[in-house]
Amino acid sequence: METNFLVNAVVYLGAAVLAVPIAKRFGLGAVLGYLIAGVAIGPWGLRLITEVDDILHFSEFGVVLLLFMIGLELEPKRLWALRRPIFGWGGAQVGAVTVALAGAALLLGIDWKVALIAALGLSLSSTAIALATLGERNLTATPTGSASFSILLFQDVAAIPMIALVPVLGVAAAQGSEQGLLGGLRVVLVLAGLVLGGRFLVRPVLRYIAATGMREIFTAFSLLLVIAIALLMQWIGMSMALGAFISGVLLADSEYRHALETDLEPFKGLLLGLFFTAVGMSVDFGVLFGQPGLILGLVAALLVLKTGVLYLLSKAFGVPRSQQALFAFILSQGGEFAFVVFAAAETARVFSAGVAAVLVVVVTLSMVATPLLLLFHDRVLAPRWREAKVRPADRIETQEDHVIIAGFGRFGQIIGRLLRANQVALTVLDHDPDQIELLRKFGLKVFYGDATRIDLLKAAGAGKARALVVAIDGIEDSLALVDAVRANFPDLPIMARARNVTHLYDLMDRGVTIIERETFESALRLGQQVLRQLGFGAWQARQAAHKFRQHNIASLQAVYPFYKDQDQTISMARQSREELDAMFARDLDAIKQEQNSWNDGDKPG
Repeated sequence: METNFLVNAVVYLGAAVLAVPIAKRFGLGAVLGYLIAGVAIGPWGLRLITEVDDILHFSEFGVVLLLFMIGLELEPKRLWALRRPIFGWGGAQVGAVTVALAGAALLLGIDWKVALIAALGLSLSSTAIALATLGERNLTATPTGSASFSILLFQDVAAIPMIALVPVLGVAAAQGSEQGLLGGLRVVLVLAGLVLGGRFLVRPVLRYIAATGMREIFTAFSLLLVIAIALLMQWIGMSMALGAFISGVLLADSEYRHALETDLEPFKGLLLGLFFTAVGMSVDFGVLFGQPGLILGLVAALLVLKTGVLYLLSKAFGVPRSQQALFAFILSQGGEFAFVVFAAAETARVFSAGVAAVLVVVVTLSMVATPLLLLFHDRVLAPRWREAKVRPADRIETQEDHVIIAGFGRFGQIIGRLLRANQVALTVLDHDPDQIELLRKFGLKVFYGDATRIDLLKAAGAGKARALVVAIDGIEDSLALVDAVRANFPDLPIMARARNVTHLYDLMDRGVTIIERETFESALRLGQQVLRQLGFGAWQARQAAHKFRQHNIASLQAVYPFYKDQDQTISMARQSREELDAMFARDLDAIKQEQNSWNDGDKPG
C-alpha cells in the first residue's frame, strides 16, 4: 500500500514537473498543463493511474483550502459591503444562464425536469479554475476579479438549494418532517458553532500554539482546523468550500492571518494542481468516442450560450470593455459542484445513468476548453482590442527652448510638475490614451505618440529643445529612444530614468551621464528615517546614508568596465560589500567615542 502511494506520488509530481513548465513556455497556462498531465497518465492515456474518483475527491480539498485563504483576505465588514454584488450579480448570472440553457433544452424536446436540473448544474462555474486564472494574471483586485469572485461565491451558496431541489423533482423518498427539522437545526447549530468558535475559541488556541514556538505544530493545527470544518460542513450537507470560506472570514482580522496563509499556501498550490490533474484523468473518452458529435455539440452549445450571457452581463457589472470577453471566458466552463448536482439527480432518478455520464464529460471538457479560450483571447482578441485603441499620433505644436518628457507615468509626472511650477516650457509625449485624457483635464499639455519615432521627435522640436527626459516604463523602449536621439539629435542633452542596475549600465553604454535609479534615492531616504526611528541622531543617520550613497556610486563606477564579465562582477561585488562593512565598522567606533557629545545636542555640522 505504501509502495503504491509513493509510486502514485512520483507519477503525479513527475507529470506536473514535465507538463506545466512546457505549457507555460508555450503560453498555454499552468491549468492546461495540469489537465494535459492528467490525460497523459490517466486511464485513457498511459494508464499509470487508475483510481481517478478517489484522487478527485481527495484533491477537492485544494479547493477547500483556496476558499479558506480567500476568506482570510476578507474581513466581515468587507464581505458585508460585497453583499449586493454577491447576491445581485451572482443571482443574475445563475438565473440568466439557467434560463438560456433550459430554454435551449426545452426547444430540443428534452423533459423539463432534466432540462432544469442540467441547466442549474451547468450554470455553475469552476471556482478552482477561475480563481487560479485570476491569480495567475494578477486580476484579483480588478473589477473583473471582483465581479468573478462575487459570482463564484454566490454559486457556492446556490449549489446547496440546487442539490436540495433534486429529490423534490425525482422519485427518491422525501425525508419526514421530523428529519427535516433535525437537519435544519443541525445546520443552524454548526454555523453558530463556527461563528462562536472562530471568535472565542480558535484564536486562544492559536495564541497558545504560537507561544510554543513550534512551527510544525502551528502548521498541523492550521490543516486540522480546515479539515475539521470541511467535515462538519459535509456532515450537515453543505459545501465544504463554503464552510472553509466562512471560517477564513472569521479569522480575517486575526493577528495570525498571515501565519496561516504562509503555512497553508504550499498545500493549497499542490492540491489545486492535483485537482486539475485529476480532472484531466477523469475525462471518459469512452463516452466521448461513443457519441462524439453529441458530446462536442453540447460542449460547444454550453460554451457559446454561457459565454454570450456572461459577456452581456459584464456590461452591467462594470467590467472594463477591454476585459469583458476575458471575464466571460474565465467563467464559461462547468464547475466542480455540477458533478455533485448530477450525481444527486442520477440517485433521485431525474437523470438516467447515460445522461449523467454525458453531462459529466461535457463539464470536464468545458474545463479543458477554458485555457484554450483564454489562449484564443490572448493571441487573437486582445491584440485586436489594442489595435482598435491605437489612434494616430497627435499633431504637436513646434516649440523652442523647451524640455521634452517622454513617458508621463508616476515618475515623469513628478518631474513635469516641478518644471511646470518653475515656468519651464514642456512638451510631454506618452502612449496611453486614457492617461493623456485624464492629464488634459488638469490642464497639462500631453501629446499621444510613440516617442521612439524620429518624425514625432522632430515635430516635438527635439532639434531645438533644451533637454530630453526619458521616463518611459519599458526598458527596451527607453533604450530605443536614446538610440534614436543619439543618431539624429546628437547635441540634445539626455537625462534618463534607470529601472535597475543593468538598465543603468545600458544607458551609460549609450553615453547618458545624468541617470537616476527610480527606487534608490527614495529607499535611501526611508532607510535614513528608519535609523532615526531606531534612536540614531539626525546627523548620524544623514552621514550613514551619505556614505552609503557615495560607496554605492563608487562601486557601480568600478564595476561598470567589467559588468559584462560575470565572474569579475561577482568578485568585485563581494569586495565592495567587504569594504562597506569595514567602513561602517570604523564609523561605529568613532560614533561610540563621540556619542556623549551628540546626546547633549552638540552635533557636528
